[in-house]
Amino acid sequence: MKSYEVNFDGLVGPTHNYGGLSYGNVASQSNSQQSSNPKEAALQGLAKMKALMDMGFQQGVLAPQERPDVAALRRLGFAGSDAQVIEQAAKEAMPLLVASCSASSMWVANAATVSPSADTADGRVHFTAANLNCKYHRSIEHPTTSRVLGAMFADQQHFAHHAALPAVAQFGDEGAANHTRFCRAYGEAGVEFFVFGRSAFDSRYPAPQKYPARQTLEASQAVARLHGLREEGVVYAQQNPSVIDQGVFHNDVIAVGNGEVLFYHEDAFLETEKMLAELSSKLAKVGGKFQSVCVPRSAVTVDDAVRSYLFNSQLLSRPDGSMLLIVPEECRSNERVWQYLQGLTGAGGVIREVKVFDLKQSMQNGGGPACLRLRVALNETELAAVNPGVIMTAPLYDSLTQWVERHYRDRMTENDLADPQLLLECRGALDELTQILKLGAVYPFQIN
Repeated sequence: MKSYEVNFDGLVGPTHNYGGLSYGNVASQSNSQQSSNPKEAALQGLAKMKALMDMGFQQGVLAPQERPDVAALRRLGFAGSDAQVIEQAAKEAMPLLVASCSASSMWVANAATVSPSADTADGRVHFTAANLNCKYHRSIEHPTTSRVLGAMFADQQHFAHHAALPAVAQFGDEGAANHTRFCRAYGEAGVEFFVFGRSAFDSRYPAPQKYPARQTLEASQAVARLHGLREEGVVYAQQNPSVIDQGVFHNDVIAVGNGEVLFYHEDAFLETEKMLAELSSKLAKVGGKFQSVCVPRSAVTVDDAVRSYLFNSQLLSRPDGSMLLIVPEECRSNERVWQYLQGLTGAGGVIREVKVFDLKQSMQNGGGPACLRLRVALNETELAAVNPGVIMTAPLYDSLTQWVERHYRDRMTENDLADPQLLLECRGALDELTQILKLGAVYPFQIN
């Protein structure tokens, strides 16, 4: 039976703005308060989806969230009609309104952790929505994320869904941004690689001093238990605390893996050699041959990596066994990074080609190509059981492009977020989107 890795990209929402909400994310903070272009952001994301589909990769789309989140504002004490809630929040607590309008759900690498059926005890694909507990604006996402994923992967014979972990700091979970899977083939048993920033209960593990470590060891262990993973099919590794303090807020900002290959920066992890040996040993037991590609700090500094998002790239397998690296335009603009990539592809190794995409709107808010997609390994039967409305096709691309052109603004500032009309525009757009993607009622305004 054939198997595939399907990339489900987040569709950028209509309220895409630069609120500077993500402490520890250098790009998010440095571009705070700038004017954004939601229409351009959504079209850039769709163009990447279409390009990968045209290259022969399986591609899907994951819907954005309802924003502003008026229900979240009501829970914080704002009252009256929807318009009055927005007006009151804008007048009394603008940062809370900005947070309730965040379009950060477009970074669906944080939506959930996914374990393929070949790895799990019950032979189903398992999803655990991430609680994203470290940041308020992201912590309000998981209820809708769970409903959307449930509508996309609805067949209980093939798919199992778990609620987000307890919403406390000890179980901070950032989803697939800190999770990678290594395997010989997507449909075969593999090794799931969980990267954490700190331990909540074991003081032997060091922690960063400046920025928060968002993923805990205990959260990763809980997800592995929920998914029914075998101990011999799991490896845990700790992020280097010093790189977190340099702006590496998720592992996917400093490393990316696919198939049998880990592409990582020299300073990404603690106890790197021990971790590589464990990955190699465990992958060998399921028939795989682990390969690591280390980028030395002498060629690319951590600062270069953070500014260019070199590692927040998509590493994709070609039919001939070689790999393609999808990078943002910022990699080409960084002389050291681009020089390294030219040498990498010319060296005859497994990574043979680099393709560049313009994702400036997303990049300025702190997320690149890898942030924009959730990877789901599926066999033929499971892929056939996915809601067909969310699988990218040429007609769906055309429909979504036209939908964006109809509904999205081409400029968004903080003042625009206080416009009650924006909420009505977003709800109208999302109501139509659920029909296009055949999701049914997944948004609070459709349910309540």
